[in-house]
Amino acid sequence: MGDFIRGTVADGYEVVRDAFARNFSERGERGAAVSVYRDGRRVVDLWGGAKDVDGDLDAGAAPWESGTAQIVRSATKGVAAAALLLLHQRGELDLDAPVGAYWPEFKARGKERTLVRHVLAHRAGVPALDRPLTPGEAYDPDLAAAVVAAQAPFWTPGEDHGYHAHTYSWLTGELVRRVTGRCVGEWIAAEVARPLGLDLWVGLPQAEAGRVGRLGRIEPPAAPGGLRVRPKRNVSQAYEDPASLTRRAFAAIDPLPDENDSAYRAAALPASNGVATADGLARFYAALTGEVDGGRALFTPQTVALARGEASAGPDRVLVVGTRFGLGYMLHGAAAPLLSPGSFGHPGRGGALGFADPESGLAFGYVTNGMNKGVTADPRAQALVRALRATV
Repeated sequence: MGDFIRGTVADGYEVVRDAFARNFSERGERGAAVSVYRDGRRVVDLWGGAKDVDGDLDAGAAPWESGTAQIVRSATKGVAAAALLLLHQRGELDLDAPVGAYWPEFKARGKERTLVRHVLAHRAGVPALDRPLTPGEAYDPDLAAAVVAAQAPFWTPGEDHGYHAHTYSWLTGELVRRVTGRCVGEWIAAEVARPLGLDLWVGLPQAEAGRVGRLGRIEPPAAPGGLRVRPKRNVSQAYEDPASLTRRAFAAIDPLPDENDSAYRAAALPASNGVATADGLARFYAALTGEVDGGRALFTPQTVALARGEASAGPDRVLVVGTRFGLGYMLHGAAAPLLSPGSFGHPGRGGALGFADPESGLAFGYVTNGMNKGVTADPRAQALVRALRATV
């Protein structure tokens, strides 16, 4: 194991440390961290590599440190879902009410019967926009919400499901704002992150900007023999077709923002631009289902059941493959393997992953500065999950 790996693991979790080290030697990892909680106690806290994806430690580049944070892309969706589920748990938001009951403008063009639960389960029918938003427009919550409200659905809401890659930001964000009067990022900070002591933000404060490393694309090593094996049908292939719903959903912001830009990081886009440490992500999931540092679990057992009860399953109109969703969370399955059938969480395109597994009491967070091409099952995260599974 290289001396660039730092942190600690509790007895019995050495296999996770070994898998983390192999990610650097075998899977092209540049800089990353992983954290695991069990029954509210942190048992894995590891980090390594360079803070910036293009950094060279041998040339004196800044190393990844224990407090280094990174954009976690769609892993942010699990945090956005928690906001809506907590509002429901408090009696402020009815999951079976039409979205238009809180956001009247949304009732336009056949969306009158779209329910709040449809938003959480990716059944709202508006994963793409007829007119994509520029980055600047996407950062404006008033304008973006108005465009989504005016969009005609691509299917009858509630009758099918397809991943709302970007529009999930404005659907969840506007519901939080209509119910609470606060920006979704402000609400998450006040009601979730600060009370739990999480290094996690939706809308990065300028004071924390120095903790975030440079993000970038990496190419994973080739399979043995120099070949890369591709499945017959996957989201990457569908994305190559500019007319596909897949491409249109992921291009709801066009051109795609520069994720290293300070304006992007400061925006509140709860589908895609949350920033977190691995510990912040793992601690968040630990707190959803159990006590952390003596505090009560955020979710009641009834809310946990909503989060991980299957609400969508089968061929996904956007991700192409079969997916499974609870209310706001991806569920264990072939497209997005988690720890066990009872796990719920969310990956981030290209790397990050966070989830909770209530039966084992485990909560997991992984963040990286090197983005792979895949969407839901990054090989580095999966190697860590396999190692963790061996500890149960």
